[in-house]
Amino acid sequence: MNYKFIICLFLLAGIYSCQSPKNIAYFQDIKSASQSELDSMYARYSARICPDDQLGIIVSSKNLAAVAPYNLPAVSFMSPSTLTTVSGRENTPVMPSANQPYLVDSEGYIQFPVLGRIKLGGLTKKEAVKLLETLISEDVKEPIVTIQHMNFKVSVLGEVLRPGPFFLTNDRISILDAVALAGDLTIYGQRENVLLIRDNNGQKVFHYFDLTKSDIFKSPFFYLQQNDVIYIEPNKSRKRTTRYNQADQYNISVASTILSGISVFVALFVSVRK
Repeated sequence: MNYKFIICLFLLAGIYSCQSPKNIAYFQDIKSASQSELDSMYARYSARICPDDQLGIIVSSKNLAAVAPYNLPAVSFMSPSTLTTVSGRENTPVMPSANQPYLVDSEGYIQFPVLGRIKLGGLTKKEAVKLLETLISEDVKEPIVTIQHMNFKVSVLGEVLRPGPFFLTNDRISILDAVALAGDLTIYGQRENVLLIRDNNGQKVFHYFDLTKSDIFKSPFFYLQQNDVIYIEPNKSRKRTTRYNQADQYNISVASTILSGISVFVALFVSVRK
């Protein structure tokens, strides 16, 4: 009788019996969610600027010459060691490129042309735009400031199809968007216990999501922030099969060691008899 075959059948049956459709389906109580509450939560959300953010900032107005000093020179990168100006003519106002980001330092400040060191850390983009427009309006009539995150990053680890970091230009990304970018959870992912790890002013914040419940849409953690990490824990089936695989590898290693020892002993015995 093939005992190994029978054992494999039992293992497969255990794996699939432990992962019922009830554990796989998302938002099982979605009908009880209030649309007005969800809309309100969506409207309130706005990502805040953090240290190490790279911001693309453009200042414009009807008078381009007046706002030119408030913008970094527009450049195009021809090679890692060569920079070329966009305009070949001097004294020609050119709309700047957002490819040159402003780096937010560890204290939340950026070094801005004309205005000098300005603190944007902790502000939303809307608040940062208003601050810069107020300061620039002392010199320029009706300035228009646009800000874009250039290096917004979230990471998804664990039981997903494509784990890793994801770099985005849009800073409005939800936990569901991040899971979708990672190719969704595998069948072994623990949907009731998804961990969010967030760095909040040097302090680690941990929050757990239950993807089978609609409460996730009302969570203040539903929308992600810069450098958030999502960890999908393997379920019991995956952990159990991993333990079996490790045990099998250990048994094979022991068996091979014993067989090697026996072969050496037999070889010595034969040579002595000769």
